[in-house]
Amino acid sequence: MTREAAADELLLRPAPFLSSVMQIEPQWIDYNAHLNMAYYNVMFDRAIDELWLKLGIGPGYMKARNGSTFTAECHVRYLREIHLGDPVQVSILLVGADEKRLHTFEELRHASEGWLSATSENMTIHIDMIARKTAPFPPDIRARIKAVANAHRAIARPEGIGRKIAMPSK
Repeated sequence: MTREAAADELLLRPAPFLSSVMQIEPQWIDYNAHLNMAYYNVMFDRAIDELWLKLGIGPGYMKARNGSTFTAECHVRYLREIHLGDPVQVSILLVGADEKRLHTFEELRHASEGWLSATSENMTIHIDMIARKTAPFPPDIRARIKAVANAHRAIARPEGIGRKIAMPSK
């Protein structure tokens, strides 16, 4: 089995995509002595970039085919503090997709202890970079996305998908 085929097999299994393990950078720690909220998004974005490479929509796709993705909406929940020295890993569930959009749900976990630190739910749109407008994914990319979305349908949905911001009910 080729390395590429092995990567495809991992991507198409009924399990969330797992990013590489990341380390918290010292400049990301704020005056509260924990990870500043902005850098959770940096780690979620780095993890998405890893998945996009596997789907064939990374930087090479933009250069060769003039297509890219933009985040249209994002909802982050901060559940437990992360500190300097904590290794983290992001799991990504492709919740849904259509011809122009990707709906993802990400969980940032402590990589060695497994506890959940934050979640991010995102709507991403495909962009024709020449027209700078939304556009359908090309058929080959759409087929890869559909295969991953189908595999991810078999996964139990984590708590928090579709959650909205609101004051607690009394």
